[in-house]
Amino acid sequence: MIDAPRTYHDLLPGGPSQGWEPVTGGESGAAVFRSADGSRYAKCVPADPAALRELEAERDRVAWLAGQGVPGPRAVDWRVRGFAACLVTSAVPGVPADRLSADRLAAAWGRIADAVRKLHALPVSECPFERGLGRMFELARDVVARGAVEADFLPEEQRDMPPAELLARLVPQLDQRIAQEAATAVVCHGDLCLPNIVLDPETLDVNGFIDLGRLGRADPYADISLLLANARETWPDEERARAADEEFAERYGVVLDRERQRFYLHLDPLTWG
Repeated sequence: MIDAPRTYHDLLPGGPSQGWEPVTGGESGAAVFRSADGSRYAKCVPADPAALRELEAERDRVAWLAGQGVPGPRAVDWRVRGFAACLVTSAVPGVPADRLSADRLAAAWGRIADAVRKLHALPVSECPFERGLGRMFELARDVVARGAVEADFLPEEQRDMPPAELLARLVPQLDQRIAQEAATAVVCHGDLCLPNIVLDPETLDVNGFIDLGRLGRADPYADISLLLANARETWPDEERARAADEEFAERYGVVLDRERQRFYLHLDPLTWG
């Protein structure tokens, strides 16, 4: 268990007597707790300006998506004290998709594609949140400049390469990708990996998307590339992975652009840190 700061315990609804249990730590001193009955999660951060802005942005995204007919958590409480801030959301019942066997994920795969298509079909002009490539590239530049890239997030073949070189390799494509994004932008999840897709363990329907801090207007490949790459960790071999990619593309309604897919897959790990 994580020994979270006492101040976070005091900030949680009902206080420590309500049985909140630490789940995981986070960056910048963030900590996540689960209520004793499993019905709520609380994310707490120190009340410095950057951490507070980030948590406020997540709160607003959770609230917005809850009103769009796309399943996910609801924001149920928001607390700020002089020392910290806390966002409390409802839990999405079910099992994260990364916990499924390959056979079970295959059975759910069409439902996942349908859910992603529904998310991406939301009216992009009505989404108040921007997650565009220009913004994400600037974030990557900052992460790289600070030497904060997490090597474990990089593709295995890139882990021994300087992050500055990895970022420089993407620069020649930037104008082309920005033009593509302008023509095809959708409402993206922003971190669409299997742990952030929660399924009904019986029916395998998608019960909701979680971890919405990066939701916003972006190129659909920002989501597609990450989802397909993350699912490859479950598929037993390359043949099954290729078949899953084809099934997703047909169900979603896209002809996969592998170069565009690779660009976003290589950019994403440079934006975390």
